Amino acid sequence: MVDTLYESSLKSLKLRHRGKVRDIYDIDDQHMLIVTTDRLSAFDVVLPDPIPGKGALLTAMSNFWFNRTRRLIPNQLSDMPLEKALRDPAERKPVEGRAAVVRKLKALPVEAIVRGYLAGSGWKEYQKSGTVCGVTLPAGLKEADKLPEPIFTPSTKAAVGQHDENISFEKAVEILGKDVAERVKNASLAIYKECAQYALTHGIIIADTKFEFGLDEKGTLTLIDEVLTPDSSRFWPADRYQPGANPPSFDKQYVRDYLESIGWNKKPPAPKLPPEVIVKTAEKYREALTRLTGGETAARAVR
Repeated sequence: MVDTLYESSLKSLKLRHRGKVRDIYDIDDQHMLIVTTDRLSAFDVVLPDPIPGKGALLTAMSNFWFNRTRRLIPNQLSDMPLEKALRDPAERKPVEGRAAVVRKLKALPVEAIVRGYLAGSGWKEYQKSGTVCGVTLPAGLKEADKLPEPIFTPSTKAAVGQHDENISFEKAVEILGKDVAERVKNASLAIYKECAQYALTHGIIIADTKFEFGLDEKGTLTLIDEVLTPDSSRFWPADRYQPGANPPSFDKQYVRDYLESIGWNKKPPAPKLPPEVIVKTAEKYREALTRLTGGETAARAVR
């Protein structure tokens, strides 16, 4: 039986922020604890039903990518063990496997989105204007087509219950400054290209993804939050990929498709999910982790 955690409650630490999926606590002046719950958001609304084991799977996958991208860019992970942050074993147990001790950094107010394939809102925009987030693309592309080169399409970061807004690179420069915006763009494309190539050798196409970055006290650009998970990315099975239609996916697109099918208006409160959708979603997340990191990692994540 997989343990489920919809919302954490740690009495020994001060709650700093409760996001759509993550609960963040202060440890000291330099460190925070990020607890990845089993909450699921769709269309920027938190759903009432958790996906059992999801938080542990996301944590394991992010840690895998943090380790793999370490030579490309520093990341938020700290050397402080969880046992030092949460000394009481009883308090620690519900969050083990889904908690990460991270360094406190200045989070940038822009989400870094990289698209390697034409899908989702990008496909809808392309059909109307031949562009994706203002980036002009060649004519004649089909849905799910691979783009000639991955493109960087930033967005603003919305509060819980609000919708992120796609912005131009020029607007990102206004918000971040030219130097930081260029560094974010270059890092995002480099990380995506390398990791997408790795994923392809393991049978997964990463169609698009979202990165978040912060700055340390020296201004060093640092990868934060989550990395290349089914919550932040569109994963397609390579053996079932066919341009011209949206392929089946290993991410929360399955839930989005269900919510679209019942005509939900995408505003709170979100509807409850049927048991079969919850089970199928958990299976998809687990299969993505298994393909990318191996069965042992996935098994450890959901024990």
